[in-house]
Amino acid sequence: MSNPIYLAVDLPDLARATALVQSVRAHVGGVKLGLEFFCAHGHHGVHEIAKLGLPIFLDLKLHDIPNTVAAAMQAIHVLEPAIVTVHAAGGRAMMEDAKAAAGANTKVVAVTMLTSLDDDDMGQIGMAGSAHDSVLRLAELAHQAGLDGIVCSGQEVGAVRHQWRDGFFVVPGVRPASATAGDQKRAVTPRQARDAGASVLVIGRPIARAAEPDNAAREIMATL
Repeated sequence: MSNPIYLAVDLPDLARATALVQSVRAHVGGVKLGLEFFCAHGHHGVHEIAKLGLPIFLDLKLHDIPNTVAAAMQAIHVLEPAIVTVHAAGGRAMMEDAKAAAGANTKVVAVTMLTSLDDDDMGQIGMAGSAHDSVLRLAELAHQAGLDGIVCSGQEVGAVRHQWRDGFFVVPGVRPASATAGDQKRAVTPRQARDAGASVLVIGRPIARAAEPDNAAREIMATL
């Protein structure tokens, strides 16, 4: 992949979202469309963004019983996404069914621990051990289920790549050194994530909310 940056677009206004992607399309490798965008615009919105010619990452974080997740995966075949997320916490059977139901050209990756969570949060939701240990455990489960890779923070991607050499690793919560962390508790810089083994870097606000998004994307790419 020549440009690993996927721009996170979660604008409720489709015209603004389209204009944003149009402005940065020469400086990013793809577009990540999450729940906010998909709930607001559905298939139509995805088709509109896809017209701009960039790979689409549908970050839907599917998490339900295996049959329901498989049916949802089949329902988005027509969108031809390059990447789709499911939650690793849904279990091995759910992940296996998700991968079996995905399109031939779609990578299915499992969300391990959200980058907005840290060790304190883990205890509050009743999960034993550290976020790091949980990511490694869930990554191994996703590997056993036949998925293409996982989503994890840049703080864990190096360790995961060590145990899953040919995995596809999506790292969100990436922040340039000059940017604020916001609600991301396990953030790293784009260079740090890439050096640790990230396949895709998901970057949203540092580009989308910049005064000149195209320049912001170009500057981040220059650090890689």
